[in-house]
Amino acid sequence: MYIPELYKNENAEEIKSFLKSNSFGILINQTEGKLWGTHIPLELETNARGKEVLFGHVSKENPQWQAFENNKEVLAIFSGPHSYISSSWYDHENVPTWNYIAVHVYGKISIIEGDEMLFALKKLVDKYEATSKNPVKIENLSEETMRQTNGFVAFEIEINEIQAVKKLSQNRDDKNHIRIISELRKCPHQNAQDIAGEMVKQRK
Repeated sequence: MYIPELYKNENAEEIKSFLKSNSFGILINQTEGKLWGTHIPLELETNARGKEVLFGHVSKENPQWQAFENNKEVLAIFSGPHSYISSSWYDHENVPTWNYIAVHVYGKISIIEGDEMLFALKKLVDKYEATSKNPVKIENLSEETMRQTNGFVAFEIEINEIQAVKKLSQNRDDKNHIRIISELRKCPHQNAQDIAGEMVKQRK
């Protein structure tokens, strides 16, 4: 994606944390001669071979998976908080804009089965059940329930490149930067509050 130099994020640990916190992404590939996107959890994890990958799965009824073998190149898009920035908040005339955080991951996709699939599924379930009062465990599910996994295709994405952007009014002087944060904090939307918080952290 196009990222102006000022807004590039090249902090590997920060990007990794972002991917783990914003793991509901869009998987994009070429399917049946057109671009295809599926909204799914894509979990950044270390696979059984010790390599950092994205794990995910799609329904077998989704034709997207049938293209994985012939064209392994995929793009996964992850979005974080975003908010409209009104130019009325500046001390000078300008155009409105949008502040946001996003990450694009490019890689090669491979279908995984058997123990590898169960390993990935366990990682996913354990992550989201961690705060549950009565956590579900894959290893405790009955054989009958686990037969439902026959209805999906699991995969891992070997990561080739990560592009990350943080557009947080870095081009504004301190006075206008503070004013933008103040105005964002008056907004009722959670995205605006989150962007204000990210702007504070970014300018420290």
